[in-house]
Amino acid sequence: MGSITSPSSSTSPSTEPFPRSSPISVPPSSEKPDPRYGIYVVFSYKQHADDLKTSSCVMGCYDPSINAWTHESFIPGTSANHILKGFAMVSVKTSIYIVGGSEYPKEKIETNRTSRLTDVGVRSTVLRYDVVTKEWFTCAPLITPRYDFACSVIDDKIYVAGGQSTLDGAKGISNSEVYDVVLNQWRSLPCMSTVRYKCVGVTWQKKFHVIGGFTYSGNKMQFTDRCSAEVYDVENGKWDHVTGMWQLDVPPNQIVVVDEKLISSGDCLNVWKGHIETYDGNLNLWFPLDGSRKENLLSLSCSSSSGNEGGGSEPLQRICLTMAPIGGYLYFLAGYRVAGDRSSCCTMSMVHRFDTSAVENQWETFEPMQVEGERELCSHCCVVQIS
Repeated sequence: MGSITSPSSSTSPSTEPFPRSSPISVPPSSEKPDPRYGIYVVFSYKQHADDLKTSSCVMGCYDPSINAWTHESFIPGTSANHILKGFAMVSVKTSIYIVGGSEYPKEKIETNRTSRLTDVGVRSTVLRYDVVTKEWFTCAPLITPRYDFACSVIDDKIYVAGGQSTLDGAKGISNSEVYDVVLNQWRSLPCMSTVRYKCVGVTWQKKFHVIGGFTYSGNKMQFTDRCSAEVYDVENGKWDHVTGMWQLDVPPNQIVVVDEKLISSGDCLNVWKGHIETYDGNLNLWFPLDGSRKENLLSLSCSSSSGNEGGGSEPLQRICLTMAPIGGYLYFLAGYRVAGDRSSCCTMSMVHRFDTSAVENQWETFEPMQVEGERELCSHCCVVQIS
């Protein structure tokens, strides 16, 4: 793997993209400290400070122990003023891997009085970021370039499946591969039985689950396949098809594991559908978690301004939401657009936490932070144990 340097700036922005909020006071203790985690997220900005103009994607770290954001790094290797989308972001030990994706220009290009979006292409690039040394490294590229694919980690190996390999037309792929982080080598795996893209990958019961997504069987997009999942048995090296595991024909937004249970909070069209759901493998059904129902995440901290706890329209429009599991907690990292003209738009960053082990008062919301510019999520977050 080769070391690379992330773009940086010689000047500090007038307003930090990841401002620090008031830290939470932690009393001293003689006991062994709990493990410390960081939640890493990649954002882009529609309006941002001057030193961000040469790089469209910025990685930040949220420390849940002190409720604070820090700027980690720009994402290297992307074209100037372009956004990297559709990539996977996973962690192995103290390294974060950014796999594949596609690049798009940050703004529309005017051509003959019409607007069009141009693209750079689909990437096979794999980058590794060491959270301890703050260094970037290039890894062996994917065998098949892809974006909007499923990705997960099993036994320190990165598994990917499905996605799209070209930008010309909505058609996915069925092939899969695995990356050995020690050997720095990708190896092809058997193909899934269906073509899938915008599918979600998660490790559950020591198997690689590829859930939902847009699918094709022959030349048709089948409803039953979009509601299904493909499950790869690492020991046997075979795929199994599970009918009805997702139940919706809209792809899931994000699925994580807490206490050996699959957890979801929404789909691609509605990233928060008012509650958290857990999957019952015996019944092949999803059920709401007790105490998780909240029609409006913002109402957790702004119910007085909305005037209607758990319902009604939000006073601020939510523009991004990603979910991170740490122990028995689910952290929801949300961003809300603050009203104003385009030259002064801001994002209100807010973190909500749900305790899956509690029987009452499961929700907690931490102090919000205002961020200059409109912050857009480039990929779902990943969690790293820092100490």
